[in-house]
Amino acid sequence: YKADGISSGAGRLVHMCMVLKSRAVVIKTVHHEYERRIAVNLLGQEEHELERHAFKLTLIGIKDKKPFDFVALFGNDNPVELEIGCGKGSFIVQKAMLNPNINFLAVELLENIIVMAAELAKTNGLTNVKFVNSGAEYLPRYIPDESISNIYLNFSPPFPKDGYEHRRLTCDRFVLSYKDFLKHGGCIYQKTDDRQFFEYSFSKFIEHGFNVVEVTDLISQGQLENIETEYEKKFKTIGIKANALTAKKV
Repeated sequence: YKADGISSGAGRLVHMCMVLKSRAVVIKTVHHEYERRIAVNLLGQEEHELERHAFKLTLIGIKDKKPFDFVALFGNDNPVELEIGCGKGSFIVQKAMLNPNINFLAVELLENIIVMAAELAKTNGLTNVKFVNSGAEYLPRYIPDESISNIYLNFSPPFPKDGYEHRRLTCDRFVLSYKDFLKHGGCIYQKTDDRQFFEYSFSKFIEHGFNVVEVTDLISQGQLENIETEYEKKFKTIGIKANALTAKKV
């Protein structure tokens, strides 16, 4: 659904979401030559209200580019946790179900995938999880400093070639953003099947002042709570262990 204007772009994706009954709403943002749509599922809204919300939020996304007001977005002041690269939403939906007094913001770049995640949240009747359709590089526009309790990075693409280092979700620019987002004492929880990427991430978190602990064995031995993602379940069936770390902001 390519937008040829604010109204048409928002209306088309709203129509798609109505068909799927996911109640997802779009905020379209424009950054230089790139277009991104930020989708936030507003569970419990009547379908005839969706388009009104879409246009309102679209204008906010383009004109104001203001940070999210999480109290207004979620309707409460509960802690907010962030997953970047939520995929089809199995991890974040399970987290939200297990933690009803925590709010969750899930980010995914691919539109068709994030709609599936919103549908899963809707099917489970969740009101404490919202979805953002955007690249991670644009999140500093929308996430206020020291507003996030924890961040989850689950099986992010490792981009092993040196020329793609800037796309790794644990390269310098992203780690610095996470440090801004997190409250004091907040943690980043990362899992990956790629050991080289794991070691790269470990060193980057240390370089930027985090306290970092590897928890790979603790998870594999069942000593730490672990919600498995779609990828993790697949890897587990073929004997591939997830490498895991916790990086704490101090």
